[in-house]
Amino acid sequence: MAKGKDVRVTVILECTSCVRNRVNKESTGISRYITQKNRHNTPSRLELRKFCPCCYKHTIHGEIKK
Repeated sequence: MAKGKDVRVTVILECTSCVRNRVNKESTGISRYITQKNRHNTPSRLELRKFCPCCYKHTIHGEIKK
C-alpha cells in the first residue's frame, strides 16, 4: 500500500529579526530551530515565539523553505 504525503512534516523556524537586521557584527549567526507540524491542522506557515541566542531575547521565528 503506497503512502501519500505525510501528515506530519519537519519544518525549520528562523529568527525574523536577525534576518531583517542582517545580524549584528558581534553575533555568531542566525538562530534556527527544527520542529514538526501537522499539515492538515496548520496549512499556513508556522510562527512561534522562541529564544534567539543571537539577539539575546525572545523573538518571532517563522517557517522557511528547506
